[in-house]
Amino acid sequence: MGVIRKKINRAVFLDRDGVLTLPLIRDGKGYAPTTLDEFEILPEARKACELLKEGGFLLVVVTNQPDVGRGILSLGILEEMHRRLRTQLPLDDVLVCTDPSESPGPRRKPAPGMLLEAAVTWDLDLTRSFMVGDRKGDIDAGRAAGCRCIFIDRGYLEAKPLEPDVIVGNVLEGARWVLHNKGLPA
Repeated sequence: MGVIRKKINRAVFLDRDGVLTLPLIRDGKGYAPTTLDEFEILPEARKACELLKEGGFLLVVVTNQPDVGRGILSLGILEEMHRRLRTQLPLDDVLVCTDPSESPGPRRKPAPGMLLEAAVTWDLDLTRSFMVGDRKGDIDAGRAAGCRCIFIDRGYLEAKPLEPDVIVGNVLEGARWVLHNKGLPA
């Protein structure tokens, strides 16, 4: 009989565009940048990540980047964007799904695949972890993985998540809410 070991690590999963980086807004919807000139880390992202790290959380970016799968964004530019993220923010991991939305796989949000993958890699207790996102698919993925969910409402003209745990204006507000709630199960 094997030994059952309690998972002790907890994480904050962060979507990239609209959470840590400035989304491009077209026709009321948020889009990912496709050039390095368009790639801009939001000013509040560093402070939010620092507070969460000080609070004992692992920080894992989980991002859909379908423009790679569509051939609109090169893998090299995407890797440089993520190198910049890792250089400027105290992140533990960056997981990417490049599946186009037309042919989603189990890692593409709203599926929880990237979160479940990180849970295995980092030995995470998902019930003590959080998902922060600005789209319904982010919140749906977090819910499916068993996390508590923080929705950043950017006012996009698209479906909103039905039941996030909290709605905030930016990632720093979300980080403060996470720290106030201690990462304990609801």
